[in-house]
Formats: sequence, C-alpha cells, structure tokens
Amino acid sequence: MRDLDQTIIKFDYDKNFKDEDFFLSRSNKHVFDFLNKWPKWERNFVNVIGEKLSGKTHLTNIFLQKNKGIKIEGKSLQNDDLKKIKIYENIVIENLSSDVDEKLLYGLFNLIEQDNKFIIITSVEPIVNLTFVLKDLRSRAKNFILLNIEKPDDELIFAIILKNLSDRQIALDGKFIEFIIKRIERSYSKIYDFIYKIDQLSLKKKKSIDFKIIKEVLGE
Repeated sequence: MRDLDQTIIKFDYDKNFKDEDFFLSRSNKHVFDFLNKWPKWERNFVNVIGEKLSGKTHLTNIFLQKNKGIKIEGKSLQNDDLKKIKIYENIVIENLSSDVDEKLLYGLFNLIEQDNKFIIITSVEPIVNLTFVLKDLRSRAKNFILLNIEKPDDELIFAIILKNLSDRQIALDGKFIEFIIKRIERSYSKIYDFIYKIDQLSLKKKKSIDFKIIKEVLGE
C-alpha cells in the first residue's frame, strides 16, 4: 500500500473537498461528476446507490443547492407531495425502500415523465432490486440510470478519519491513520463507528491516541 504520509503531501487535499466538505475520491467522484452535468443527462431518472453514511444525502444536498428542487423522504411520500412537486424541476426521493406507497410512487414517476422533470432517488439497494408488487412500477424502475457509490478507498478513509477527528480537536499522525486503513473494514458505517469509539475512549482514558488505543478500538 502507498505510504499515506507521502500521499497527503502529493495529493491536493483542499481541492478535493467540494461543497460542504464533501471529499472526492475514486469511490464517489463519478457520481458527483454525473450530477454536475445536469440537465445533460441521458435520462431523467437517476438512482444514487450506497450504503448508510456513504454520502448520498450530501451529494443530493449539493445538487439542490445548485439546482432548484425539492427533497422528500421515501417512506413519507404522500398525496400532497404530488401537488408540491409541480413547481419544481428536480425531485429528490431519499432512502427509498420497498416500504413505500407503490401507487403514489408510480404516479410520481408518471408526473416526472409527463412534465419532463428530473428525479434522483437515493437507496441502499438498486431500485431495480426492490421488491415492488406493481408490475408497471417494476418496469419503470428499469428506466433509471444507476450510480453506485463504491466502498471507500484509501484516500477517502484517510480523509474521513482526518476530517472527523480534526472536527473533534483530535490530531492524529499519518502513521496511525495508515495503520488503521490497513485493518479497518471497508464500510462507511464501520469507519464512523470507529471514529466515535476512538473519540470516546481517548476522552475516557484522558490521553492522546496511540497504537494501544487504536488496537483496542479495532478489537485487536
């Protein structure tokens, strides 16, 4: 693996933070770049897929800051929302799952197509994999462009740990982060869980973070 102490010198760290401290890496840049091409999309239906804490909400917030639109929570979709969206060109449905009113969702898709609007749906699973009962809805789900946020790479893990610990006024040497990256599970939720635990443990022990504390949090 690359020496991350050297990487952070070579890598233009500041330039890779885009809008509200969203860090770009190979894991997510393709999604960020695609959304920035709006309205020059091949289709008006887009599904941003990623595990919890992978940055889906962050990306849609950045998108809506630049382009007028409305955001609705998937499980909270109601009849009134179909009226609300009429004045917006861009609609974001967050955290879509199979637990949704299918008739309303199908009506929403029809409205998007009829009025030539744009829709971004965020979900953990691809929309085509959701177990919809309505056959027409399953068919519509196949029209979506699928954009998958990949598992965090070394650069992104480095940035997430560095940024979040810095926000907690915790300084951590690059050699410690390199040690963590070699051992931590490639999961956004596990990374944030690690950050929380190491913060709590360092406060409890009232000492700076060292290899012993890191190993304890990693379960080694």
